[in-house]
Amino acid sequence: MDPVFERHGFKAMGSPCEIQLFAASPDSARQAVDAAVAEVARLESRYSRYRDDSILSAINRVAAAGGEVELDDETAGLIDYADACHRQSDGLFDISSGILRRVWNFREGRLPDPQDVRGLLPLVGWDKVAWRRPALGFPRPGMEIDLGGVVKEYAADSVARLCREAGIRHGVVNLGGDIRVIGPRPGGEGWNVGIRHPRAADAAVATLTLDRGGVATSGDYERCIDIGGVRYGHILNPLTGWPVRHLASVTVVADFCVVAGSASTIAILKERDGPAWLDGLGSPHLWIDTRGQSGGTLLAGIGG
Repeated sequence: MDPVFERHGFKAMGSPCEIQLFAASPDSARQAVDAAVAEVARLESRYSRYRDDSILSAINRVAAAGGEVELDDETAGLIDYADACHRQSDGLFDISSGILRRVWNFREGRLPDPQDVRGLLPLVGWDKVAWRRPALGFPRPGMEIDLGGVVKEYAADSVARLCREAGIRHGVVNLGGDIRVIGPRPGGEGWNVGIRHPRAADAAVATLTLDRGGVATSGDYERCIDIGGVRYGHILNPLTGWPVRHLASVTVVADFCVVAGSASTIAILKERDGPAWLDGLGSPHLWIDTRGQSGGTLLAGIGG
């Protein structure tokens, strides 16, 4: 019997999402899709900063007052990963920097007052947080954390794992551009993944073909402000409180989507040192700077 193909689009985590898979029967396909959507919804409900009843909001209420909270295993695992990224990025990947959103509103189309940015910097810094698993402490009141740079990619990996546990061997998960391949198409072919041009929303600079692993892209184009010909993207340097401005886009391919996502973000945060850092990482990658120059091991895939 030929496998059944299922393609399902949905909205989650503020992004358009899609899962494509092949299954043994229509029922198994629908069950896998339902489980995938439920898993993304579960993680969004746990770690959304927009929900008062989320675990993240509960943590941030403790952080605002100053205190300590004990975390469950899943949340502690995410904090462990963010802690490792902080160390590997020399302090640039910092989940405490989300507090800078209080002065950076990319919908308003204006820059914040530099004094307001400086005023928040004393509340930014993962080194100011006490992390001794499972206890997360905030000696300095007024801080907060944001797992937005980890959770969506983690969700893509989690959905792929659940699908494989359900017997799905062929499929791909796309959560707002954070992608994890469940397995190749039934004939062994990979899935085509387009990499968006950072200055042309409808154009692709490369098309990758993947039969396993994950891919993620970080860039300065999703949320940004253009003033006087200068683009200010949403990826902020936690040491200065201002957007990084050297690399426009970084794409990384890795075994896991969460690794690809954090690596692409760290490279952008490292600005001029990002390309060399990516070379040392050893993962397939592509970078494009704000002048339109490009490089990386995926460069041969660029066309047009």
